[in-house]
Amino acid sequence: MRGFCSLPLPFVMNRIKGFAMNEPVVDKKPTGAGSAMLFIALSGVVSLFADMTYEGARSITGQFLGTLGASALAVGFVSGFGELAGYAVRLASGLLTDRTRRYWTITITGYMINLAAVPILALTGRWAIAASLMIAERIGKGIRSPARDAMLSHAASEVGAGWGFGLHQAMDSTGAMLGPLIVAAVLYMRGGYRTGFAVLLIPAVMAIGVLICSMLLYPRPDELETGLPELAPGGLPGLYWIYLAGMALAAAGYADFPLIGFHFEKTGVVSIQWTPVFYSVAMGMEAITALSLGRLFDKIGIRIITLAVLLSSFFAPLVFLGGFALSLAGMALWGMGMGAHKSVMRAAVARMAPRNRRGTAYGIFNAGYGLFWFLGSFLMGALYDISIPCLVAFSMAAQFASAPFFMTVQKKSKSMR
Repeated sequence: MRGFCSLPLPFVMNRIKGFAMNEPVVDKKPTGAGSAMLFIALSGVVSLFADMTYEGARSITGQFLGTLGASALAVGFVSGFGELAGYAVRLASGLLTDRTRRYWTITITGYMINLAAVPILALTGRWAIAASLMIAERIGKGIRSPARDAMLSHAASEVGAGWGFGLHQAMDSTGAMLGPLIVAAVLYMRGGYRTGFAVLLIPAVMAIGVLICSMLLYPRPDELETGLPELAPGGLPGLYWIYLAGMALAAAGYADFPLIGFHFEKTGVVSIQWTPVFYSVAMGMEAITALSLGRLFDKIGIRIITLAVLLSSFFAPLVFLGGFALSLAGMALWGMGMGAHKSVMRAAVARMAPRNRRGTAYGIFNAGYGLFWFLGSFLMGALYDISIPCLVAFSMAAQFASAPFFMTVQKKSKSMR
């Protein structure tokens, strides 16, 4: 594991000098699993600070929109459309990544938009403007995700796809857990929603700083994958599309947290001060799940996704029909499902897609996933105003319907075993 903890100082200084003087770097770069793990760890630190920023904000955006006069339908639409816009832009971003190989340019641009939108929310006084910023934040995330995931796939290939993506997601989820706790502390001290958004500027700046350092150390992250490049003359394999269909159904049945937060605010089951804490609990469970399922994915394959989706589907009746204690249990299951979606989901795509089509594979996959997330979120927002039991029934049915697709992929693909 040497190289994971540190890099030689001459290497770091020479790398910075090379970028500053626009000269080629002649030092031998660090190679092997240790270097790959360091890259994954640095990417994880970026995600940790980034998630502190936007997940901290997302723990209160549903309630914030409600205080500005938005309805449940509007909250459902904004959260769903934000996801749709963010996932749709990944299609173009993924294609651009594979065509230009400008991983860092695309990644940094996305992070800048993603993180800048959050503190600006502190200055808004109309729900339509706040909604626009929420959507912009999702679009920024969408721009950088395919390029970032493609870089991670190269590094993860050296240590195990499930473990690499699981470790990254665990660090990501740790930030998502800490962000809501920071916001909860602000609310506890009666700072208000706007103060909470403003405080999140600090981790946003830290994320950009670590991101730039990562770029200086690894200007060519595709070189972390030491195997021979796969050159795919045709399109993506058939199993990829079956898998996408299954994940699309799972996404359609997954309620976005702004709608859950709106439910807590409206019913009073969970108080304003406790809502970010509940979200933090979910993010903690997401981190634990991502790490453990990543290891299991490398051992038993895609069947672990099937089990995780079926179990986590029970979050809906607990969160929308239960009291304080059952809602907390439901949020833990919700976090477990998100951990499965965000870790092994990406690891599976890395195994299915050829090396030279990873950006495109992630772009298309996330666009389809996001489309169904939007449709499901919009429908559940409408169902909330009509019948909460119908919302719960739809959520569970959509997720259970995804299981046969995952089982089909498992049976037909030896590489998934």
